[in-house]
Amino acid sequence: MCGGELKVLPEGVQRVAAELQAKGHPHSPVMLDDAARTAQQAADALGIALGQIAKSIIFRRKSDDAVVLVITAGDQRVDERKVEALVCPDGKRLGRADAAFVKTRTGFSIGGVSPLAHATPPVTLIDQSLFRFEEVWAAAGHPHGVFKLSPQGLVALTGAPVADVAVDPVQEQVAQQRAIFLVADRAREIKGQTENLPSPCISVCRMDAVSGWCEGCFRTRDEIAGWSGATDAGKRVVWTLIEQRMAALQA
Repeated sequence: MCGGELKVLPEGVQRVAAELQAKGHPHSPVMLDDAARTAQQAADALGIALGQIAKSIIFRRKSDDAVVLVITAGDQRVDERKVEALVCPDGKRLGRADAAFVKTRTGFSIGGVSPLAHATPPVTLIDQSLFRFEEVWAAAGHPHGVFKLSPQGLVALTGAPVADVAVDPVQEQVAQQRAIFLVADRAREIKGQTENLPSPCISVCRMDAVSGWCEGCFRTRDEIAGWSGATDAGKRVVWTLIEQRMAALQA
């Protein structure tokens, strides 16, 4: 449900509303009920498809600490390597943006990052998957604040380029199941092994922006970096964590 009866909008939403008004945008932000905590719940509250939620994904560019904002459809997942290829010409990588970084650099909290009215101008990309729809809803500066626009209007408001930066959900699921099969098979082979534990790497070296795990071996960046110097006991701990993560993905 929409809570249009609220008299005072949160500060971030007020900032977005002022920017929209200044740019002549015809639709003002609205506030959803507090129960709409996920993209699917927001879509249900608005009576739209999940893909019509224009979700904001934030990265930190390591070379200059810049905010990288990717706006994609709610039913898609961003491919970090595709984004890196477009916004990291120096070959350096993207890092995860924690809550403090997002708040300080954008002026918004995670879950409410708007495409515009940022505290610091971000590097922005708009995923082409949004152009399946005539109408989408973007975050308006608060986890429960949204505003209506078209994908073309999103481009006009932000001046950002359109790119293919999403992962096909079906292909992603197939790739994940293949990785789980290969790594789980290796885990069974070394079950009783206590020395010279092998790496779980299957040569799929891509980090998931949400979980922070490699999509091939299900380790974190720190676990990957520390593997060569770890003891066999330490490697066994990581293997145990990997098995737990794979089980959670299949639950």
